[in-house]
Amino acid sequence: MNRRHFIQQSSLATAGVLARPAFSLAAGGADFPVVRVAEKDRNFTSPAVEKAIQTVSQSKINPELAWLFGNCFPNTLDTTVDFSTANGKPDTYVITGDIDAMWLRDSTAQVTPYLSLIKTDDKLRQLIAGVINRQVQCIRKDPYANAFYKDASKVSEWKDDVTDMQPGLHERKWEIDSLCYPVRLAYQYWKRTGDTTPFDQDWRESVALTVKTFREQQRKNGHGPYKFERRTTWATDGVPLGGYGYPAKPNGLICSMFRPSDDATIYPYLVPSNFFAVVSLRQAAEMLQAIHKDKAAADACTSLASEVEAALKAHAIVTHPQFGKIYAYEVNGFGSYNLMDDANVPSLLAMPYLGSVPVSDPIYQNTRRYVLSAENPFFFKGTAGEGIGGPHAGMDMIWPMSIILRALTSTDDREIKTCLNMLQRCHANTGFMHESFHKNDPTKFTRKWFAWANTLFGELVWKLYNEKKSLLA
Repeated sequence: MNRRHFIQQSSLATAGVLARPAFSLAAGGADFPVVRVAEKDRNFTSPAVEKAIQTVSQSKINPELAWLFGNCFPNTLDTTVDFSTANGKPDTYVITGDIDAMWLRDSTAQVTPYLSLIKTDDKLRQLIAGVINRQVQCIRKDPYANAFYKDASKVSEWKDDVTDMQPGLHERKWEIDSLCYPVRLAYQYWKRTGDTTPFDQDWRESVALTVKTFREQQRKNGHGPYKFERRTTWATDGVPLGGYGYPAKPNGLICSMFRPSDDATIYPYLVPSNFFAVVSLRQAAEMLQAIHKDKAAADACTSLASEVEAALKAHAIVTHPQFGKIYAYEVNGFGSYNLMDDANVPSLLAMPYLGSVPVSDPIYQNTRRYVLSAENPFFFKGTAGEGIGGPHAGMDMIWPMSIILRALTSTDDREIKTCLNMLQRCHANTGFMHESFHKNDPTKFTRKWFAWANTLFGELVWKLYNEKKSLLA
């Protein structure tokens, strides 16, 4: 199944199951319907997650937010994980929701919100270790692929893409962030647990492949081994000029043929993803040095990170007539740049969330004001809310993910509260977040089952509950 989903009217709302005169169900102690998967049908149950849900539900916060948290936070565990063992090690296959394939990006993002709970839940820790192990095997299979099947012999519907497709791959869209997210998960797991078991020789090989692939896609000596073409009517699903993309002048940045939305880039140097690569390479270097005492491999990571960082300083900053110095979304090294932002992470808005820049960075703050304004062609504002979308779901479609990340990167309590209010209004009486919704009508949304957005919403509420509980009132 393609990740593209046409706008659909909420089946629950139109069927009358949850239909209400307003989108918020929070009026006057409303009785919220049960929409979470029945306990007997859940894929995985975590005592720590269940305790968190009970803690929030029994607290004196907005009852609708508590209800949404109880539905959304466990959604990845309830519906998308397949936990087992392989070769004596935990092995966790994670689908993205309504598509039976495991994205390296989505699988990391879906389980990251549970990291804060793994010290009290060893079964949950093993599940996340299993995600790390599975991601390592995916990267070793093909570092250029973005999505994989559990069955290594399964043939994709995209088998005719003009690229080095093979059984077991769902898609082979080269995206920088696909190799960054597994490092992010590994690093955060290691920092929280001290457990080095997943970081064996296979893991070291996956990091070496990551560095090799990044180096190849700096394209200092030709295009490198990757190309991608697809017969499609969607312009953003294919790569022009023989599958290598529009020209880019080598300058130390890494080319990415696709964005984290799985849409093709316009200019190959995708700025937020290059920032993410810098962070990930330094995290990998720290792990290689501390766990394996492999100075040569650590130095290779650090050297590349410094080179990309210097190139970002030289090429990623432009001057906007209204907002001053800001980060471009994409550049090509020839002086051309694309000013916009996309809801998918890494995005310009989300850079502090990934540790790419401090939230206090003046250029980031200018960029933030830009991407949250009408100057960003993919910032939409309507009667149902405001937020960032992107080409993937089309015009006027706001992604709840962008509203969540706006709150997670904000230092303004009023802004955070505004984001919570919008999220509370946009779930279309389903009790879950969606990929996107129409700026004037939340019942027109894409993807009824999108676990990344659900679990990310849970992360926001859980963080606020522990740090700024009053905002949830």
